[in-house]
Amino acid sequence: MISFSGSLRIFLLVEGCDMRKGYNGLSGLVSSSFGEDPRSGALYVFCNRRHSRIKVLYFDGTGLWVLSKRLERGSFSWPKPSQVVRP
Repeated sequence: MISFSGSLRIFLLVEGCDMRKGYNGLSGLVSSSFGEDPRSGALYVFCNRRHSRIKVLYFDGTGLWVLSKRLERGSFSWPKPSQVVRP
């Protein structure tokens, strides 16, 4: 069972990503794209170029989770690079 705290940080990679990546590939993207440690407890969300698939990387304290969803039709609403707000 996965549970999230109210102070959970969520990072979205706005650019399309290769959905063949697994634990190691996504962890590398977290380090290179966000400058974060994949084991920080944040959610890292990745989408393909057509916005029809997403993957989420999450460390729960004991190991990494990779959650995946593929839409049969349509696409996810995804921000454009010009809409990105950095804290």
